[in-house]
Amino acid sequence: MFAFTDLRDLLAVYLTDAEVEKITKAYITADKAHEGQKRYTGEPYITHPIEVARILGQLKMDAECICAAILHDVIEDTRLDKKTIQANFGEKVAELVDGVSKLTQISCETRELQQAENFRKMMMAMAQDIRVIIIKLADRLHNMRTLGALPYPKKRRIAQETLEIYAPIAHRLGMNNMRIEFEDLGFAALYPIRYRVLKESVRKARGNRHALIHKIEQKLVKQLEVLGMTDCKVWGREKHLYSLYQKMQAKRLSFTEVMDVYAFRIIVKKKEDCYTALGCVHSLYRPITKRFKDYIAVPKPNGYQSLHTSLIGPHGVPIEAQIRTFEMEQIAEHGIASHWLYKSGEQNDAISKHFNTNQWLKGLMDIQKHTGNPLEFIENVKIDLYPNEVYVFTPKGSIFSLPQGATSVDFAYLIHTDIGNTCVACKINRRLAPLSTRLKNGQMVEIINAEGTYPNPAWLSFVVTGKAKSNIRHWLKNQQRTESVQLGRRLINGILAETGLNISAFEQEELDAILQRLSVTSLDNVLEEVGLGKRMAALVAQVFLDAQHDSTPVHDKTKECLVIQGTEGLVVTYASCCYPIPGDLIMGYLKPGQGIVIHTENCSKIKKYKSKPNRCINVKWEREIKGEFQVPIIVDVINDRGVLAQLANAISEANANILNVNVDQRDTRVNTVRFVVSVRDRPHLARIMRRLRAVGEVTRIKRGK
Repeated sequence: MFAFTDLRDLLAVYLTDAEVEKITKAYITADKAHEGQKRYTGEPYITHPIEVARILGQLKMDAECICAAILHDVIEDTRLDKKTIQANFGEKVAELVDGVSKLTQISCETRELQQAENFRKMMMAMAQDIRVIIIKLADRLHNMRTLGALPYPKKRRIAQETLEIYAPIAHRLGMNNMRIEFEDLGFAALYPIRYRVLKESVRKARGNRHALIHKIEQKLVKQLEVLGMTDCKVWGREKHLYSLYQKMQAKRLSFTEVMDVYAFRIIVKKKEDCYTALGCVHSLYRPITKRFKDYIAVPKPNGYQSLHTSLIGPHGVPIEAQIRTFEMEQIAEHGIASHWLYKSGEQNDAISKHFNTNQWLKGLMDIQKHTGNPLEFIENVKIDLYPNEVYVFTPKGSIFSLPQGATSVDFAYLIHTDIGNTCVACKINRRLAPLSTRLKNGQMVEIINAEGTYPNPAWLSFVVTGKAKSNIRHWLKNQQRTESVQLGRRLINGILAETGLNISAFEQEELDAILQRLSVTSLDNVLEEVGLGKRMAALVAQVFLDAQHDSTPVHDKTKECLVIQGTEGLVVTYASCCYPIPGDLIMGYLKPGQGIVIHTENCSKIKKYKSKPNRCINVKWEREIKGEFQVPIIVDVINDRGVLAQLANAISEANANILNVNVDQRDTRVNTVRFVVSVRDRPHLARIMRRLRAVGEVTRIKRGK
């Protein structure tokens, strides 16, 4: 077992004597605090923080980070608190330890919610100081290495969490070596039999491949030396076990098919040499078209740079080659940790050098701001941890990375929340395109914005990034609250009107008494609940009247008539069973959580709802109502060529838009066409139907339901 004396020797290579002494003090403090505690393996608990510190020492992390690693469990598992750590080791170390510690005091309904809240706390601390997550990754890595001692259910849960969250985070930060170890250890714990079978198969196959790999290596080295690149490195590399397993699962390949690919890495001195080496490889073996990627010109968000190419090798075997410099290799293996300036202490510089990591961290803060609970937050973060990037350009040439399947709306929110909230259209490669268009590599995207516009709920059906989803949901929640409060005020004021009162007539003392009786903290809260149908307006209005010492009960609410203006937004919806439009006699139904649903008065559903009089409300249309409303029209038509175009033209001539069309063939001679059109009112609908009736082939027409 790695002892503290070995850790001191490792750290003394790159840290000052004073820094090593401070770390020694942290070790003595942690050793005393954890005295008597054991791990599942039976070893003293202090062995775990020492091992975590060793992992970070191998990455050459700074002294504060190593101190925090040694102390990382003391707040959670011992009597030491944050103030004591701050007094002895400084504010930075205390913040790092606190960031890694779980929220042991928090009370959550479920274990999943507790875990999600802990994860959210850690990610927020990470956004303030990237070292929090580097310590946590090292902590998780040592736990994974010693997983064997745990009971199987716990082992399986930790392995699943590691594969779903910690391995992707390591990948997002470019820490490739750590990611690979996470994946292989997680794979072994989660699917032990599959792991053993695959490992044995790889061991057997390796011997047959050795001669061909060696032959290709020699040929590549010789050709590079001819070009004067004598200090380069070439070696055949193997995919790790979990990567092989994923490829077999995703592409439904056999083990033989996966192992047919021979992979090589070529490390050269300078960036220019990468492209020379690429030419050398292409001159030896025939490249496969559309299988070349230049991550040097356009790096991945985690800082990764390399040239990737696929070729047809000797005897027709597929070859994959990665070409990069020694510095790029360091970044590829250790990611953001390779940038850490442990002597200068300029932590922010380490982050800024790491390309888009800083942008991703800011995105986490934005997601946190606009998510309602920890489970929603963790789901949104998971979305962003599985990108498969698409690279697009702004008109000014800036490069942005998005997950595969992302749309222009995702791109708009990536640039800025306000740009996302107010986008109305987009141009892709200078041509107008729908906002739902999936973006492709290399496209130029321009967002068109308009003041006074707002997110469309339909966007949630096609956006893919966590930032876009959380911002749209946040806006919709706020919008629904605002509209619910307004509707609740109108409903109560409408009932109070007959007594000559309205809400604004009540003094603050009276309002406080009303709120206390209703067990709510604010007037807006009770108005929102009324607007959403969670409380009955008549009962709330009675409480207002009681506060005025008026014993007269509230009159029958069913006599009141709420005026529908058509601009109520999210809290007033129009039933799709009867499609009410201005001019129809209508009735409202208070649906808990959704506000008022408007039906036509003769709708079969509203007749059923009348058995719940407390939920039904009389409504009428505003006299000068504006807006457009959906309504179906069903047309039976003789099946002649071009008749559908004639029907569409008739609707267009009546100044209406077709929202949907469906054709059902009744028999060989007659088709039934169902249009959903937007209309202003009943007279407008009548004009449309007259136009359709004028088409000679129409045999019957009626308003649909």
